Amino acid sequence: MVPLVAVVSGPRAQLFACLLRLGTQQAGPLQLHTGASHAARNHYEVLVLGGGSGGITMAARMKRKVGAENVAVVEPSERHFYQPIWTLVGAGAKQLSSSGRPMASVIPSGVEWIKARVTELNPDKNCIHTDNDEQISYRYLIIALGIQLHYEKIKGLPEGFAHPKIGSNYSVKTVEKTWKALQDFKEGNAIFTFPNTPVKCAGAPQKIMYLSEAYFRKTGKRSKANIIFNTSLGAIFGVKKYADALQEIIRERNLTVNYKQNLIEVRADKQEAVFENLDKPGETQVISYEMLHVTPPMGPPDVLKTSPVADAAGWVDVDKETLQHKRYPNVFGIGDCTNLPTSKTAAAVAAQSGILDRTISLIMKNQTPTKKYDGYTSCPLVTGYNRVILAEFDYKAEPLETFPFDQSKERLSMYVMKADLMPFLYWNMMLRGYWGGPAILRKLFHLGMS
Repeated sequence: MVPLVAVVSGPRAQLFACLLRLGTQQAGPLQLHTGASHAARNHYEVLVLGGGSGGITMAARMKRKVGAENVAVVEPSERHFYQPIWTLVGAGAKQLSSSGRPMASVIPSGVEWIKARVTELNPDKNCIHTDNDEQISYRYLIIALGIQLHYEKIKGLPEGFAHPKIGSNYSVKTVEKTWKALQDFKEGNAIFTFPNTPVKCAGAPQKIMYLSEAYFRKTGKRSKANIIFNTSLGAIFGVKKYADALQEIIRERNLTVNYKQNLIEVRADKQEAVFENLDKPGETQVISYEMLHVTPPMGPPDVLKTSPVADAAGWVDVDKETLQHKRYPNVFGIGDCTNLPTSKTAAAVAAQSGILDRTISLIMKNQTPTKKYDGYTSCPLVTGYNRVILAEFDYKAEPLETFPFDQSKERLSMYVMKADLMPFLYWNMMLRGYWGGPAILRKLFHLGMS
């Protein structure tokens, strides 16, 4: 694989590499968490709900702020996954084993790991309840519970995954089935779906389409494949600059995109998918498939839906600039479980973590938060096995690009960043609380241009 510094030429690339080396030195060696065997206390200065990207990142930051012994993470899972790489796993470009590590290895050393599931939030009494009948109180609460997948809302799933020809890059249980379906493809319809709900990484449903098309070309099957993207949305992407670039790719590669089409049933035994026309409720269409990639409906975790911290739709109700809860000043939210009006991605979590760190610091000092989150998020749109369009944008759906070139163009350098650099940053810097997104790089690059 070509190293990034050899692809992005010039002194800016050297500066980028230097910053990465400094960050890694600051982060220090990976330490195994050792606190899980200790009996959990019933009160913590900072209690973090969730051991995903947002939860681990904020636990690392809070450890430096109040001390490891005053921070706890509530998380039932034994493994932590870097899910953005599953797009490449589903296309055969990465191994599934590279995406996961033991939860004990990513929880910051000394921070208490409460291996339980949250069953109730009681912010009026500053406490939560877990499924092992414990009540844990806190001074500050960070909610990072992620998003819930709902395959069961599609008739015929999840049991349909027992059949061949069908996969989904959104679950550790089904992502390798995508690669198997891709390899086994002979001829016919290859269908890719996007549900009628909010989703995490909204670009992923079409990334696997582009990768599949590239695989069919590589293996001589392209002429036998009718590639269909059925999306419940009314546009291919929410930011015009990148949507225009994607539309050109769709035209050049002869891909079929049908809008306002929502998958409601999978008849896996017959290899049929049933779609509802959202513009004409009740009108359905049955399409046979040789390969089907399903993006499931998603929603807030059940424990949040009936909680006082949720908005009417069930998401954690936070201020979009500070990430502080709108009604409970000692409660904060980060990532997919919040109602922040931006795309739900790991890149967004990275940017949010820096803002939330500063917000909590000031709240702890009885001061008013000043640093504001602009909605930054990123979606590396993988368009082939060696090309990526790096979409970066803000709350206004306006490009907020890091690099001093047109990021709407397909580039090898951006693929290397997606496939190799970002996983490194994630495991070695972000989860240790040292990566708050590319804002500083953006400033340095653009200062260099002036």
